[in-house]
Parts: sequence; C-alpha cells; structure tokens
Amino acid sequence: MYNGKTSKLQLKKNVVCRVCEGQGGKAGSMQPCRVCGGRGLKIQYRQIGPGMVQHMQSVCTDCNGEGEIVNERDRCKVCKGKKVVSESKLLEVHVDKGMHEGEKIFFRGEGDQTPGGEAADVIIILQQKPHELFHREGNDLFMKHTVSITEALCGFNLVIKHLDDREIVINHPAGNVIEPGCIKGVVGEGMPTYRNPFEKGNLYIKFDVQFPPNHFTTEDKLLELEKLLPEKPAFEMPVGDNVEEVDLHDNDMSTGGHHGGAHRFEAYDSDDDNHYHRGPPGVQCAHQ
Repeated sequence: MYNGKTSKLQLKKNVVCRVCEGQGGKAGSMQPCRVCGGRGLKIQYRQIGPGMVQHMQSVCTDCNGEGEIVNERDRCKVCKGKKVVSESKLLEVHVDKGMHEGEKIFFRGEGDQTPGGEAADVIIILQQKPHELFHREGNDLFMKHTVSITEALCGFNLVIKHLDDREIVINHPAGNVIEPGCIKGVVGEGMPTYRNPFEKGNLYIKFDVQFPPNHFTTEDKLLELEKLLPEKPAFEMPVGDNVEEVDLHDNDMSTGGHHGGAHRFEAYDSDDDNHYHRGPPGVQCAHQ
C-alpha cells in the first residue's frame, strides 16, 4: 500500500458453453423439470403438530435449480446439459500507492456467466497486514521509540528503515529535551495520498525514556551530575510533633496495601497511551 503492487490472481468461473450457446443441448430439447415443475425449488410440507404444517423448500437436485432439464441423449457433450462450463482466468490486480484497508477493486463482467443474463463482477477487497514498526491512520504513520536518558538530554541520531527500503536519518540536537510520552513529527514521511502519491502524510514518533538502573554510578559523580542539572526544589524540614519521616519503596502490591492499585495505574496509563497519536501536526511535542 506504500509502494504499490501488481498481483496476479487466478480464479475459476462459469462461462456460457460455446458449443450449445447456453442451451444445454439440441435446440428445443430443454423441457421444464417434472420434479420441481420448472420452479428450480422443491417444496415439501411436514406436519409438526395437530393442525400445524411446516413449509420447507430446497434447491431441486434433478435440475440443479435451473427449472429445466434435457434428456441425456440430447445433452451437450461439453457442458453435460448444464449450459455453462468452468474456466480459469488470470486477473492482474493493480494496488495503487496510498490505497486503504477495505478499498475495493472492481473487475466488471469477470465473474460467473449465466445464459441470457449479465455476467457478474469480481470485487477485490484489500486487507492491510499489521506492520512490526509502523501503525497507520489515514495518510499518517505512527511508531514508538525508546531513548536513553543521555539521548533525551544530549541529543541523538536515529536511523529508520522506511517502507520503501530508504534509510531515514533523524537528527535531534542536544538541549531539545525529550520527555517520556513526547511526540515528535517528521513532515512528509507518512503514507502517499491515493491518486496523488507525491503528496504524503506525516510520520509521528512517540518517545519513551529509559532511565539507568539504581546506583549506576558513585555518590561523588552523582553530586557532580546534580550540579549540571537544574536545581532541585528547595526543601525545608517541617517542625512539630506531627512530623513523621517514612521511606519510599518499589511498588509491590502482592505484599499488602491497597490491592488493585497497580492495575488502576496501568489502566490509566493505557488509556493515556491510546491517545498518543492525537498530537498536533508538524514537529511539536505533545505531553501525556
């Protein structure tokens, strides 16, 4: 759907017999089916209770629902009296750049034929396979990428292999901080527009920031790092008899406390995450 494609599709269809011209046999040999009375359907009645009768109908097996039948000696040797024969056809299906899920490609008159009737159409309905990296909405593409805290603060270079095998190098300068949940956009690197492939949507990237593990460096170096970072909020210890100091621990709901709290946080984060693609166009950052 990004690059366009031509696929070959082989199908079998019924075509009017050319030998008997859809008559099923010699001229005038076709007679109404005696079993169904020319209706093509068998009607049966079954009593299901006192004064209650069930009406049932089914396709007549003698005439295959045609309502007509021909004696075996007069039948066409090619179609065996069926008026149609099976034929294989190779169709070339052209998928244009930018086509969407559920789009229909029509082949007029390439379906089954019936004697005296109009040939049916063949309709191809496109189904879009999931992609391991990109998610599509309209003409825009969305993806997720995780950067380290160093990259988030000091800049980075990101190489993305696009759907046409191009390698796009994205440069993010130092000082432009990437925050968790931040969305940035690359203009013109989305899907091509159907019937106007030179116009493309945008590519949006949602960033997650991976923090280092606990105690990743010494206390001395952490003090040096603290001097480079923005100042911490000033802290003043409260005084009085009602002051109590407590420690902050990793969350583990299995050891007690309010069970289900973690699930509530996960549900909250999940709901927030579902809207990451709602960010504004361009290259602005949307915070969650």
